[in-house]
Amino acid sequence: IQAPKERAHRGSEHLNSYEAEWDMVNTVSFKKKPPTNGDAPSHRNGKSKWSFLFSLTDLKSIKQNKEGMGWSYLVFCLKDDVVLPALHFHQGDSKLLIESLEKYVLLCESPQDKRTLLVNCQNKSLSQSFENLLDEPAYGLIQAGLLHRRKLLWAIHHWEKIKKDPYTATMVGFSKVTNYIFDSLRGSDPSTHQRPLSEMADFLSDAIPGLKINQQEEPGFEVITRIDLGERPVVQRREPVSLEEWTKNIDSEGRVLNVDNMKQMIFRGGLSHSLRKQAWKFLLGYFPWDSTKEERTQLQKQKTDEYFRMKLQWKSVSEEQEKRNSRLRDYRSLIEKDVNRTDRTNKFYEGQDNPGLILLHDILMTYCMYDFDLGYVQGMSDLLSPLLYVMENEVDAFWCFASYMDQMHQNFEEQMQGMKTQLIQLSTLLRLLDSGFCSYLESQDSGYLYFCFRWLLIRFKREFSFLDILRLWEVMWTDLPCKNFHLLLCCAILENEKQQIMEKHYGFNEILKHINELSMKIDVEDILCKAEAISLQMVKCKELPQAVCEILGLQDSEVTTPDSDTGEDENGGMAGPTSAFQSNTLPTLAAIASKDDSPAPIPVSSNVSRLTPS
Repeated sequence: IQAPKERAHRGSEHLNSYEAEWDMVNTVSFKKKPPTNGDAPSHRNGKSKWSFLFSLTDLKSIKQNKEGMGWSYLVFCLKDDVVLPALHFHQGDSKLLIESLEKYVLLCESPQDKRTLLVNCQNKSLSQSFENLLDEPAYGLIQAGLLHRRKLLWAIHHWEKIKKDPYTATMVGFSKVTNYIFDSLRGSDPSTHQRPLSEMADFLSDAIPGLKINQQEEPGFEVITRIDLGERPVVQRREPVSLEEWTKNIDSEGRVLNVDNMKQMIFRGGLSHSLRKQAWKFLLGYFPWDSTKEERTQLQKQKTDEYFRMKLQWKSVSEEQEKRNSRLRDYRSLIEKDVNRTDRTNKFYEGQDNPGLILLHDILMTYCMYDFDLGYVQGMSDLLSPLLYVMENEVDAFWCFASYMDQMHQNFEEQMQGMKTQLIQLSTLLRLLDSGFCSYLESQDSGYLYFCFRWLLIRFKREFSFLDILRLWEVMWTDLPCKNFHLLLCCAILENEKQQIMEKHYGFNEILKHINELSMKIDVEDILCKAEAISLQMVKCKELPQAVCEILGLQDSEVTTPDSDTGEDENGGMAGPTSAFQSNTLPTLAAIASKDDSPAPIPVSSNVSRLTPS
């Protein structure tokens, strides 16, 4: 059984883009520890202890995978109750192997377990020639030969390890989704492109407590149990909240009444543009919902004084002082570079010496004084631009931006822990929704969803039109209908693209290119409807895994998690010794798995450096 062949390196052409490229300045690798049991045999030439060889006369039963899992597997149980490691068929075709085995043994469905096939060797099919198996190309035979006229040594690569960890590779530049992977992912040595998937499964278990992951001791396979989510409801959106509706919910002292109801209306339809300047301050936490008009006036006066004190700090730095302050100098250089290319097609920022660009620059420089440890990181100008456009006021835009950065801070921190966590959580949700699509992405070395990096980093800012982003952000700021709603938006977009990706058999590069080209072509209302429907579907499900409940912030006290199933024997016997009995009447079945012990990068190590401009 062979995994897809190595993808070709990308060509030398680079797409023209106004965004700067970022470089990875540090990666971390580790070497997986070998087995510690003293009687474990040594394995030379990269052959794993999970290789096995047995005669069909010793075969007792075959256990098949549960219906609906990502890819199929078979587990062979011998007459001495030895259970061999599962054979995983990443590209399907396990049924073809069963059909070929039926030429030599009689397979009957177990009355106790429909997934278990019992073996009876007393059958006329035993007289058929086993050489016919060699004519079946679907099995990916890589070694074949006859043993004593009737025995075949069938050597199978259990699976090919996927490319080395894409997480460290993704940290190359969010602005060029098609290009940033290849700059660091593709090395000159093909052997460095492989790593065991179980290491990622181990990390997922540690990173998200309660996540139900099934894995074999043999690296290369993990499954999050699929459950029936039930029927997805139909969702309708409403018209944007009008100024009149907003005013009706304000009392005589200026307090907002029925806050929960107001948030529901904003979530369902967004805000009319004339209302955004006022309502966004509440949604972002700049104004408390229960504050009076007088209290807000006092707050604005206080915040205005605070803002200009911070602005004066960097404004008063002389050239001589700045020469001795490399961090401030670097922040200024980055900001000036980014400001000159942020939303320049928008009238608010177009042209030379535009006042909007000056305000953008000054707010970002002042934020460096507000949070000097973080300072400025590329991408932050994308988050500020819509806020300044709506507020049309330097001070209000700054404090709304500071509030938004409180939510987005982890995305830009040195270790990028927020990005790593979100990519893992997105993978968990997508596997629950569509394990088949996840399996396809994994087969194309895209299972880590690194093509969603830009979506998450700047909250879809470059995927939707400017006006659509205003609508999308205000909906997300309501924190409805669940925690991490933006991850469900990602799932909704991917669900829309699933058919084209799979029907056209897109590979690694094609998937990246296709996702990148979705920019400015996504219907925001359609995606909001679909994401909300997904959330309602999950809320109604009574068997959500605990990890999913935690991701979405759902109550899980009464939620039950179904038992996992990876093809392990119910008695836990997956590590028995290899059976190598030979027979003069039946063929011998063998599987050889290669084990790669070379160091490989940790999937999402906390020591991965931040993105820095090249």
